[in-house]
Amino acid sequence: MDDEKELKLVKRAQDGDREAFKELVEAYQRKVYGICIGMLKNPDDSKDVSQEVFIKVYRYLDKFNFKSSFYTWLYRITVNKCIDFIRKQKRKREVDYDDQILREDDIEGDEEILPSRLGVHPDRVYGRKELRKKMLQALETLSEKHRTILILREVEGLSYEEIAEVLQVSKGTVMSRLYHARRYFQDAVQEYVGDELKVS
Repeated sequence: MDDEKELKLVKRAQDGDREAFKELVEAYQRKVYGICIGMLKNPDDSKDVSQEVFIKVYRYLDKFNFKSSFYTWLYRITVNKCIDFIRKQKRKREVDYDDQILREDDIEGDEEILPSRLGVHPDRVYGRKELRKKMLQALETLSEKHRTILILREVEGLSYEEIAEVLQVSKGTVMSRLYHARRYFQDAVQEYVGDELKVS
């Protein structure tokens, strides 16, 4: 969606146009879900949190002041919702993430997590599906802040400036975290797949 169309849709939605808001949801629901599945690893939880994201967007859309792009504002809400969910689940001790990441068959839209975007060459791996599963396992080993920044940059393709705005940190912090996140991720992938995979 181009910036001009997005701007018009947001303004219409702020004026109470439900069809305009529906168009915004349809335009960004896969990206929001992609962030959620990357951070939460569970399809059902990701669907629930995605819905919560758009509920919050609808409630607070009148607060959006156009100082940033709409999708940057949306991503910030999504990341914060995911972080809140993870922290609540950790406190409750209700979720075993190691078991959940194996539920690959139930994941919708998981093609958003592409090996080539994360510096991985799948030509030596026996199956794309198996590779995705192992990449999800590798992502799970990263810290919350490194996993988040890796998804925003390598999966969603946000710029350093956009990530800094989403996470409300400096550009230098983004670059530093991303550098370390890539290293940790590549080490983790190599550990999971061994000689089956070449990591650049």
